[in-house]
Amino acid sequence: MILLFRIFRRLFTFLVLLLIVIPGYFFYSIWNEGHKAKPLKSDAIVILGAAQFNGVPSDILQARIDRANQAYRAGLAPRIITVGANAKGDNYTEASTSRLSLIQSRIAKSALTSISIGRDTLSSTIAYVRYLKSHSLSSIIIVTDPYHCYRAEAEAKDLGIKASCAATTTGPASLQEAAWRYIVRETGAYLAYKTVGQFGIHLTDQIKK
Repeated sequence: MILLFRIFRRLFTFLVLLLIVIPGYFFYSIWNEGHKAKPLKSDAIVILGAAQFNGVPSDILQARIDRANQAYRAGLAPRIITVGANAKGDNYTEASTSRLSLIQSRIAKSALTSISIGRDTLSSTIAYVRYLKSHSLSSIIIVTDPYHCYRAEAEAKDLGIKASCAATTTGPASLQEAAWRYIVRETGAYLAYKTVGQFGIHLTDQIKK
């Protein structure tokens, strides 16, 4: 009886430690990538979608558009891909809003591709990866909020695309006051992706085969 109790106690202690260590590791990884992410020269820049209001970017989306503009003008990629669908009743999509803003800032239309798909990171990633592969493109710079970089890069890499991140330096998501809340949310989202979302991707691939 005493032996069983000791085994149970050790097992319980191990599980508790596991529940602390794994999230803690990814918490640190998300924080670290948010501070050290560096965009590498690639085939394309991808702006992940965020809220827009009848064709006007939210502060978060505008920060992403501005960062993509900087990366493009620095010669890090020859094209920009905008992604993101619309909410019910919207006249504009997140992708079309980003594209319109870039055109207004004098980015050539020929350098822009708009993919109006995706209401979350994973569905947006699947959509733009499909486009990249159909055009023989293999590397991207993802433009998003600092603490979103880790998950966004992981999803692209899991689908066979080389990815780096150009994190925003302006806008609400770059504020330090929001850091801990954002990292906690991203840690949960990343763990959910690895346990459920990634399985869904592989299942879809098997169905297609």
